[in-house]
Amino acid sequence: MEYLPIFLRLQNAPCLVVGGGAVAARKVGLLRKAGARVTVVALELDRQLAEWADDSQIAYRKKAFEPKDMDGQQLAIAATDRQEVNALVSQTARGLGIPVNVADQPDLCSFIFPAVIDRSPVIAAVSSGGASPILARTLRDRIEQLLPAGYGRLADLARRYRRPVKQALPDALSRNRFWQTVLQGPIAELVLAGREADAAEHLERLLTEAAPKAPQGEVYLVGAGPGDPDLLTLRALRLMQQADVVVYDRLVSPAVMEKVRTDAERIYAGKQRSDHTLPQEAINGLLVRLAREGKRVLRLKGGDPFIFGRGGEEIETLMEQGIPFQVVPGITAASGCAAYAGIPLTHRDYSQSCVFVTGHRQDGSVSLDWPRLAVPNQTVVIYMGLVGLDIICRNLIAHGCPGDRPAALVEQGTTPRQRVLTGTLENLPRLVAETPVQAPTLVIIGDVVKLREKLDWFHPSA
Repeated sequence: MEYLPIFLRLQNAPCLVVGGGAVAARKVGLLRKAGARVTVVALELDRQLAEWADDSQIAYRKKAFEPKDMDGQQLAIAATDRQEVNALVSQTARGLGIPVNVADQPDLCSFIFPAVIDRSPVIAAVSSGGASPILARTLRDRIEQLLPAGYGRLADLARRYRRPVKQALPDALSRNRFWQTVLQGPIAELVLAGREADAAEHLERLLTEAAPKAPQGEVYLVGAGPGDPDLLTLRALRLMQQADVVVYDRLVSPAVMEKVRTDAERIYAGKQRSDHTLPQEAINGLLVRLAREGKRVLRLKGGDPFIFGRGGEEIETLMEQGIPFQVVPGITAASGCAAYAGIPLTHRDYSQSCVFVTGHRQDGSVSLDWPRLAVPNQTVVIYMGLVGLDIICRNLIAHGCPGDRPAALVEQGTTPRQRVLTGTLENLPRLVAETPVQAPTLVIIGDVVKLREKLDWFHPSA
């Protein structure tokens, strides 16, 4: 993040704009909307700026910029067509610790103007960090279409009732639930329809009925997919945004975690071979305890929670303890990573069946039904197979697989760090041993791997 997005309060704040053209006029217009007291320094003014100056809506100094013009200012903008003037404004402001923006010259700026979506008092802003103002405006226009004008009125309603709600519902969780009901339900629809009086009446009635009581907890067992956040389901995103606490695994990618509600408590429950941050029994108990505290608990698991994710064990405990829960499937690593690697799991010319297995058991051993996995015209997908890869390949060959059967290892599939190593049962362990590989990984064995070179479509830039 190159720029920290902030919102400045400029009511009655003295602000300086150097320049008298159309660009300067746009900047002055924004400052005036924010309530700033604007002084413009320029030799000439365009029509709009001249009108504002004539009406005493801005102060005007008809002169060339001098450093002393910066005295007493809280913010400065340079919008001239002379590089030396813009540089002097920037240098002077920075020397005095005053935020400065120079139009179309990010290197001279200490802040930049975003594209603004104004639903006052709700303000949304989009920035490209100065890389492409047109892209920022394009995104702004798209967001404009999604945000009804009534959201400002909805924010005003929330502001009027913020203190009464806090007094009536001192518990933060209950208060949070109350506002979600207000802002996402029928009351919000009344406001957006222009019926603010009816909305206020409904809100007061709801507040009267919302006697302080322990909120009902719930657990959301959600599949986070193989890593790319674009592969999350809409339902997963919705629950990720309303959870009070998230209990997440090692295989949940950082990009997916960024989609979780920013103020949600985060509890890491990752597992690696012989290194469990929390034993499974402790995780089960944690989910129960958090839900009984009235929290909405997001149990976020890489891939799909019911495919080698121990989701079944967790909901068994929740059912035994009477805890409400939901299950949201995710794209499992086998389908996601194979698709991004350009390897179809089935193909009528190469594979008529597909088997998913885990590379090691709970005790760490590698013990699989080797004869069943060694049959021809089949794709075998092995989760957690990195550590035991050599054992797996040797046993498959020993049980009838040809040594030249194609095999691939997909590292950090669907993410910008994806890498695919292809070989055969005979040489893949050696190729992997010679290459530093970072989990998570997935092993795919079968003739479908031959299609990798032809169907390779995902080329991450990182």
